[in-house]
Amino acid sequence: MPDLHSSLRRVRAALEDAGYTVAGVRELLGPVAGGALARDEIVPAVRATGGGSPLEALTRLFWLQVPVGAAALKGTADDLVAAGLAEASGGELRARLHVEPLESVTGDGHAGYAVSDLKVRPGSGAGPAADHVVGAGGASGNLARLVIHKPVDNVLDLGTGCGVQAVHLADASVRPRPARITATDVSPRALRLAAMSFALSGVDGVELLDGPLLEPVRERRFDLIVSNPPFVVAPSGRRFTYRESGLPGDEFCRRLVAEAPAHLTDGGHLQLLANWLHVDGTPWDERVGAWAEGSGCDAWIVQRDVQDPAEYAELWLRDSCETGTPEYRSRYGEWLDHFERLGITGIGFGWITLRKSGAARPAIRVEELRHAVEQPVGAYVDDVLNGFAAAREFSTVCGQVTLGAAAGITQEQIGPPGAEDPERIVLRQSGRLMRAAGIGTVEAALAGVCDGDIPLEPLLDAIAQLTDMDPGAVRAHATAVLPELIADGFFEVPRPD
Repeated sequence: MPDLHSSLRRVRAALEDAGYTVAGVRELLGPVAGGALARDEIVPAVRATGGGSPLEALTRLFWLQVPVGAAALKGTADDLVAAGLAEASGGELRARLHVEPLESVTGDGHAGYAVSDLKVRPGSGAGPAADHVVGAGGASGNLARLVIHKPVDNVLDLGTGCGVQAVHLADASVRPRPARITATDVSPRALRLAAMSFALSGVDGVELLDGPLLEPVRERRFDLIVSNPPFVVAPSGRRFTYRESGLPGDEFCRRLVAEAPAHLTDGGHLQLLANWLHVDGTPWDERVGAWAEGSGCDAWIVQRDVQDPAEYAELWLRDSCETGTPEYRSRYGEWLDHFERLGITGIGFGWITLRKSGAARPAIRVEELRHAVEQPVGAYVDDVLNGFAAAREFSTVCGQVTLGAAAGITQEQIGPPGAEDPERIVLRQSGRLMRAAGIGTVEAALAGVCDGDIPLEPLLDAIAQLTDMDPGAVRAHATAVLPELIADGFFEVPRPD
């Protein structure tokens, strides 16, 4: 292993010296070739990388999976072969593994590298192996941008795969590096490739453990648990380890939500991506909300997308490159038969965040957000949870609290030109969750004057006097409508330092 680590260390230096980063490759390819590559079309990218520079050679070798002349990487070729990343034959280098640069979740820096199996592209004539290890993708990027930015000491990446989340967790540009990072997976191959990812990223000392769910970390607790789990709802067993758990339906995600809180420190977080079933006759939010209610934690569950059974089957048949194969129709039928037997009308995709707050009545919010939101969500996810908790407490102490209008909100008044009073008043967030809320004159007046210093009761009395409304009616209205506006992030209850 010392020779392997030494080779990987030298490869890392060569990758960085060549500028093999997301920003470097993006600039090299330009928008046309980069856009085509996002659609799995490599021809424009091959045309854009023919100059023979180290960056062009590395991009061809590892991103496009095209052979390159060994002379183009003459100072690095031996180490690439020794590390098992490439093989040499006839004066050419061919990639054995996919090496992908990772961008910081803030979008302004380089986080490290992910080592995974070679990409299986449509039309290649081959599908992924059962133990195929995938690289960074849309899902892993979504989770990395969701993870809280606050400092944590002891973290667990459950189902690490090629180690993407652990590399992001160690990114010191987002948070101080945790003192201890543990990564688990059921795939020994995934753990081997994750170790290579960590070596190429300069992330030392990660503890790697083999086993399902939380079994490898019994009796241990963490400040943060993150997971991009094998959440795919498939018709039979576990064909592909990277995406299917072998448990029925969405049971893996339900069990993780149920079992993880026992492994959290006080104030600790669980954050995961999940699929959940829409079952005929049962509202999805009630069904998934019940998972959170049993956790004893504050919870924020967000549905970002929903697919019908046919769309879902097509997505994952494309993922395994089975579209257009002789088995396609029978496989497609298996998925649809499975969903029909279970009464599944749709499959939701989204994220789940739990916080072990210790509250007697945890704040739980289950909602659908299909529109774009400000990224990274991890920069403000704790503020969102704080808003839910403050809204829950607000109604019993309305007059005694101070309230502040959140930063970045604007007010729109809608009505015919020249009208004395607007037909509708809307508060809109310019950042964060980009929500909009229709409000009345009381809330509009509060948004203009509350600054977090003056208690709410005298402000409401002043608004009643200015609008010629009954003070009791104004307070009752505020008590009824402000909790939702606080929970949605339009108003904030200042927290003690």
